[in-house]
Amino acid sequence: MRKRYFWSIFLVLYVGFVFGNSLTPAMESSAQSMSVLQLVTGAMKAVGLGNVGVTEHFIRKAAHFSEYTLLGILLAQCLAQYGLLAVTRWQLHGLAGFLIPFVDETLQLFTEGRSGQISDVWLDCAGVLFGTVLFLAVGRWHRRRKGKKNVEKKL
Repeated sequence: MRKRYFWSIFLVLYVGFVFGNSLTPAMESSAQSMSVLQLVTGAMKAVGLGNVGVTEHFIRKAAHFSEYTLLGILLAQCLAQYGLLAVTRWQLHGLAGFLIPFVDETLQLFTEGRSGQISDVWLDCAGVLFGTVLFLAVGRWHRRRKGKKNVEKKL
């Protein structure tokens, strides 16, 4: 029961963080992206890659995808705690995985200097899907690994 509350609260706080990022005015958001861009280009130069064309646009899109990859993982983990039928769980997951990016981009329509982009909704949904697949793959790997250990103990 406590796990259920923990993951639910964590998910709600994370969605608040995502929405908070969308409510950041364009100038401030751009400054944050430029700071990350400087870090990335500095790291690339340090390992001898130089500037391979990483732009602020790329950083922004990578941030979208990363945010929503984590959201996909958190959604899957949270819904797994409720003991729902698989069909119900995945329907809720799919609905939330679309509605959260949709609301996120809609919020940007009301934020100074920002605009909501349908392409970002699709990118965000792809991030949710990737996070979900990652969650399932790691879970499967973990179960197989655990199963092998149990077999070895019996031998």
